[in-house]
Amino acid sequence: MKAALVTEKETVSINDIEKPALKNDEVLIKVAAAGVCGSDLHLFHGTHAFRKPPAVLGHEVAGDIVEVGPDVKKFQIGDRVTVEPHSGCGECEFCKQDLVNICLNKAAPGTPKWIGTFVEFFNAPEKSVHKIADNISYEMGVMIEPLAVAVHVMNRVTVKEKDCIVILGAGSIGLLTQIVAREMGYKTIICTDTAPFNRQMALKLGAAAALDPITEDVAAKVKELTNGRGADLAIVSAGAPGILDQASDCVRKRGEIGVVSMITEKIPFYSYAIVFKEQTMFGSMTYETKDFVKAVEMINTGLDLNDLVTQKYELSRTQDALAVLSEKKENVVKVLVTLP
Repeated sequence: MKAALVTEKETVSINDIEKPALKNDEVLIKVAAAGVCGSDLHLFHGTHAFRKPPAVLGHEVAGDIVEVGPDVKKFQIGDRVTVEPHSGCGECEFCKQDLVNICLNKAAPGTPKWIGTFVEFFNAPEKSVHKIADNISYEMGVMIEPLAVAVHVMNRVTVKEKDCIVILGAGSIGLLTQIVAREMGYKTIICTDTAPFNRQMALKLGAAAALDPITEDVAAKVKELTNGRGADLAIVSAGAPGILDQASDCVRKRGEIGVVSMITEKIPFYSYAIVFKEQTMFGSMTYETKDFVKAVEMINTGLDLNDLVTQKYELSRTQDALAVLSEKKENVVKVLVTLP
C-alpha cells in the first residue's frame, strides 16, 4: 500500500509498504481522509519531541472498516469511523486514572509501535475506534481529533468565571478552542494571530476582537475590553518568544493560563508575574477518552467545521500539504490529505 513518510528533514516520500497485519482486537480502516497537524510539521522540521524520521505522517483519520479481528464486537465491515489515536499500556498509574494521554508507555501513530495515518489502510484497536454518523463527511470525521484537543484544554480549566477568554494563536487548534469556549458560554472571546485571514476567521466565528500581536498591544486591548480587569483565562495555542509573558499580562489576578501549543524550544518567561498575581498555569496534552467522545458527539450532532478546512491534497502531494501549512503563503487553517 502507499504511505507518505518523512524520510529526512523536510523531505516527504511516497513509498510502498506492507499493509498492517491485524491483531485479534483490531479493525482495518480504508483511509478516506487524514489531517495535517502542527505536530506533523514538527516531524517534518525535525523538532518533534519523540517522532523521528523515517516515520509515516499523520494521526487524524476517517474512513471505512474493511476488516475486523475475531475479538472485535462493536464494529463491522462498512462502518464509517474515526480513531482516538493513542493507546495506553493499561498498567501505569495514569492509565488506571483513565489518563491515557499521559500514559508512560502509550502507543501513538507515526512511531515504531503504530503506523501513521497517511496510508491507504490503517489499523486500530477496537477500544480506540468511534463511529461517525452516516450524514457526516469524512472531512468532518477527521476534524473530531483536533476538536478533542480543544475540548480537553477547556475541560482542564478550573477558574469558574466565564466573562472573558483570550486565545493566543488562531490556527486550527486556537479556532477550535474558540468554538468550544463559545459552546461553554464564555461571554467575551478575544483572539490573536499574525495572519489577517485567521483573524477574520476568528471574527466570523464570534470573537469580540481579533488582534495582531505584532502591531497591537494585546494586553492593553484586553484590559480595555474588560474595564481594566483582565481576562479570566488565556489559552496559548501558538509558539513565539514572549507569548507566555503576554498570556500572563492578559490575565487578571487569580486567573488561569493553559498551554496547549507544542513549544519545543526554550523561550523566556518572567515567572514573578505569576507569583505576584497568583495565577495558575497548566499544560494540556492531547485529550482523555471522555474528551474524544464529546468531540464525536459534537460533530455527529451537527457542529459544522467546514469553514476551517481550507486546503485538500491527494496523498501524492503530501509534501505540498505540509509546505502550505508551514510557509503560510496562502490563506490556511486546516489542511487535509485525501485518498481515493
